[in-house]
Amino acid sequence: MSPIQAIKADLRAAMNGVASRAIRESGMGYKLTFGVELPRLREIAAGYTVDRHLAQALWQEPIRECKLLAILLYPHEEFDSDIATLWMEDIRPEQAELAQLLSLERLSTQPYSAEMAFQWMADEREIFQLCGFLMLTRLLMQGAELSPASELEFVDQAAAALPSSYLPLRKAAYNALMRYSETSAEAERRVRQIIP
Repeated sequence: MSPIQAIKADLRAAMNGVASRAIRESGMGYKLTFGVELPRLREIAAGYTVDRHLAQALWQEPIRECKLLAILLYPHEEFDSDIATLWMEDIRPEQAELAQLLSLERLSTQPYSAEMAFQWMADEREIFQLCGFLMLTRLLMQGAELSPASELEFVDQAAAALPSSYLPLRKAAYNALMRYSETSAEAERRVRQIIP
């Protein structure tokens, strides 16, 4: 049995019919979903070797859990900015869960994450903007300091994202602003001008 077949067998064994139906009905656009929750997916991933080829094969599957496992099983040090961009281009706006896990598990601790966060916050595609704000929030949580110019750029991008009709983006921009507001009195003042 190949690793992909073994993983699919693990997913079938862990299937949650109620969650699977709810995910299908929510219109996330997967061909198949087993309804397996992230903690269980982490347990499944722990049973396999972190491997780029396996992760890439899983990412090609039109199955929600395979894509989530691909993120967990891709070697962190090999996940370069080109792969990040290619994978992001595959993610649909209704699949925000993938963008969130990708941001938090693979992108936020990369050497290119700060540069990419700002690049993606300014992207016209909302799913990329979502990822940019998620990455920046995580960087701020890790104690990253922004230059004065970067602070202004971030605040402008966040203010532009707040009225978005795309709820995940609105939430991510809001959370990033809240985290930023904790960094200094000046940051708090700037945020209060946007969010009283």
